[in-house]
Amino acid sequence: MPLIRRRRATNPRRPPRRHRKRWWIAAAVTVVFLTTAAVGTAIAFPSVVATTCPGCYGLERLRPGLYVEPGLPQAQRRRVIQVIEQADKRVRDFFAGRRSSPDVLVCLTDDCYRRIGGGRERGIAVLNRAVMLSPRGVDPVIASHELTHVELHARLGDGQVPQWFDEGLAVLVSNDPRYLAPTGDRCLLDSREPLPATLADWLRAASADPQLYAKAACQVSRWVGTNGGKEAVRTLIERLSTGQAFPHT
Repeated sequence: MPLIRRRRATNPRRPPRRHRKRWWIAAAVTVVFLTTAAVGTAIAFPSVVATTCPGCYGLERLRPGLYVEPGLPQAQRRRVIQVIEQADKRVRDFFAGRRSSPDVLVCLTDDCYRRIGGGRERGIAVLNRAVMLSPRGVDPVIASHELTHVELHARLGDGQVPQWFDEGLAVLVSNDPRYLAPTGDRCLLDSREPLPATLADWLRAASADPQLYAKAACQVSRWVGTNGGKEAVRTLIERLSTGQAFPHT
């Protein structure tokens, strides 16, 4: 019987060793790239990462959606909860409910706020999905101002409003006494001038004019009063969310 040389069976599903090596190299490169991108994002935009992973920055959950720096006394923890509840009520009362549910990150020390990417502001809405409050922003006015930005954009979807309306509405909903009179004509500073429509223009103008928020609040409060109150705002937002343009008067 002749000697039969048997070929070693090969698995057609198993790639050759050379191809497997290339696959591992590609996978390693991808991991390195993604890791580098994540680290770069954390360094360049810590607030974005902090609002995505509050625990990664040492914050602890006080209740669902609310994070604070660790080690706070019970009195401060109760104060934070009270502030957020009051701010939430202002937003709910104006919009007849809430459609947004942003995470809120609260710092009671400057070190904490710097660590999560905050600056000199009292508070900030991050990507219209979360809110960060500095030690100077743990207040129903500041908290409701930032929550209004998030709520507005949650309702707008792809709709657009000029930045002056966005900011003026936040002042109105928060009932900020720095920029609004308590009753009657709410304008502390009469303004009929064109105001910045884009975020970049707003930031530049606001840094040079501390009364810009009062001017925006004046124009928005008068628009609301003339057009039917809170319901007119909600109707406008619904129309804008369907693709209609903001009415310029």
